[in-house]
Amino acid sequence: MTSEDAVPAALRRLWRVEEPPARLGRPAALDVDRVVAAAVEAADRDGLDGATLPKVAKSLGVTGMSLYRYVGSKDELLVLMGDHALGAPPRIDAGDWREGLRAWARAQRAVYRQRPWLAELPVTGPPSGPHRIAWMEAALAVLARTPLDWAHKVGVLSLVGGYVVQTARQEHELARGRADGQPQSDAERAYGRALAGLVDPERFPETARLFASALFEAGPEPADASDEALGDADFTIGLELILDGVATRIARPAS
Repeated sequence: MTSEDAVPAALRRLWRVEEPPARLGRPAALDVDRVVAAAVEAADRDGLDGATLPKVAKSLGVTGMSLYRYVGSKDELLVLMGDHALGAPPRIDAGDWREGLRAWARAQRAVYRQRPWLAELPVTGPPSGPHRIAWMEAALAVLARTPLDWAHKVGVLSLVGGYVVQTARQEHELARGRADGQPQSDAERAYGRALAGLVDPERFPETARLFASALFEAGPEPADASDEALGDADFTIGLELILDGVATRIARPAS
């Protein structure tokens, strides 16, 4: 068995490793790049429901079965789409690890905001595509300045990356749940007022105090902030709490 034979076919397609000429046969009318590009275009337009194999095949003018020459399954197509759509990370020039991780998280969040369907992709394994590995490399390069061992570095990547995905998914789902044209600030105000009248202070004392506070009425400054600005404020609070925890671990003496 050659080293190439040891690499699963799905990974060869993900990394665009060309098949040896003997395996190619007749020249192909399509290739993995065209199939994935068509699927990503469909998802950008119609969400993941628009990126089924039959719909992608129709857009390319071929039969659904013919796509299996380039994509082994729907699950593999989703992996290919996710890596392609994520793209390469930006160059991160940061003064310290905290600034670097903050820039890394915000850059990835911008991609997820542009393509909300990315946050809906199922997690079927660790990062394995060239773009996801590039994002991993960018974060590891930032953490190289810290005394963290490999296990903790991977833990930080998982925690920060998972936070980015979760907040992107939540933000998108909340936006879909609001009435058409309703600003986030109005939705939060209505939520606070409704729950303030329902939550029993004797049964839920701390939660009652929360809804009685000015948090939902005032909202972040400025009062007329856009939905994007409000989302940024919420995202920043959570991210800084995570980074505070990382800083505590970094400062702890090695055992």
